[in-house]
Amino acid sequence: MNLVAAQALIAGKLASNVAIESHDGVITSIEIDSAVSPTIAGILLPGFVDIHTHGGGGYYFSALTPEQISTVINTHSAHGTTSMLASLVSEPIEALTTQIRALVPFINHSAIKGIHLEGPYLAHSHCGAHDPSLLRTPTIAELENLISASGNTIRMVTLAPELEGAIAAIEFLVKQGVTVALGHTGADDHTVRAAIKAGATIITHFNNGMPKLNTGENISSVSLSDSTMALELILDGVHIGAEDVQRILSAAPHRIMAVTDAMSGAGAGDGDYTIGKLDVRVENGVARLVSNNSLAGSTLTMDRAFLNLINNFGFSVAQASYASSTLPARKVGLDDVGDLAVGKRADFLEFTENQTIHTIQ
Repeated sequence: MNLVAAQALIAGKLASNVAIESHDGVITSIEIDSAVSPTIAGILLPGFVDIHTHGGGGYYFSALTPEQISTVINTHSAHGTTSMLASLVSEPIEALTTQIRALVPFINHSAIKGIHLEGPYLAHSHCGAHDPSLLRTPTIAELENLISASGNTIRMVTLAPELEGAIAAIEFLVKQGVTVALGHTGADDHTVRAAIKAGATIITHFNNGMPKLNTGENISSVSLSDSTMALELILDGVHIGAEDVQRILSAAPHRIMAVTDAMSGAGAGDGDYTIGKLDVRVENGVARLVSNNSLAGSTLTMDRAFLNLINNFGFSVAQASYASSTLPARKVGLDDVGDLAVGKRADFLEFTENQTIHTIQ
């Protein structure tokens, strides 16, 4: 593929008249200030990288048929996500193992680049939309079995650091090359610091499933002040208020990552759904548990999150792309995506003057 963009985001800066060549899906050359007239009128960006998404188009990544898994992929791909982790919620270990094995054939043969386990190693105190009866403490043997079942494609695990065995589990996972995120936790500041020392590097959906900002010394205050921690944000205007987002962006402008945490209703409209065995109702695009009205994931897509950063929080195109593509890819070890550079995947988006986003294939 050969293309010339009026502008392109190269090394974090907008460059003009950028000619890019790619072969077999990999960028082979980039020329700035090309003499060739642009074929792409908008701004060329790397594809979005969503490291936390459960479903869309009416289905989940926990579905066991290739057709349903493909529907989830296609739903998010249509909104600019060219790389994603398939997130799985808390389930019995046997069921989780079956779901993992169903996903393995898709990994690196589609937009799915790995698996994210959000549970079952979560705290009852902040279980959110996870079935509390399924939560458990981590063991090395169990984690070894799950990693083996995945063919070493589990890239991220979210866990609560206060659980028995959690710190040892973090150390083990990091040694296996798995990124550890802290989430669904009520851990005190000492425990959070121990988890960070053990190798945790991400906070799952910051300010959700955890003590809120301004509630004392806890995971919120510790991670906001720790320069090593990246913070997932669900920027749908519901999960976190504008004032809190502004505070987070002021304190950690280069450490936030846009994620969708999308449930099956993303791209499928309002209606009745489930998360695991829990009933969920989506009204006006907001997903909540029927039982207690708790938020149950989102119906967000990455293009909306990207635009919200620009239009609602004053991010530049470069900053929004860093939060939506570059940093997420780096934090979970996806070295071949997230930037426009020689040797990277030729995953291109066009951001137009009227703020539409098109995937270029």
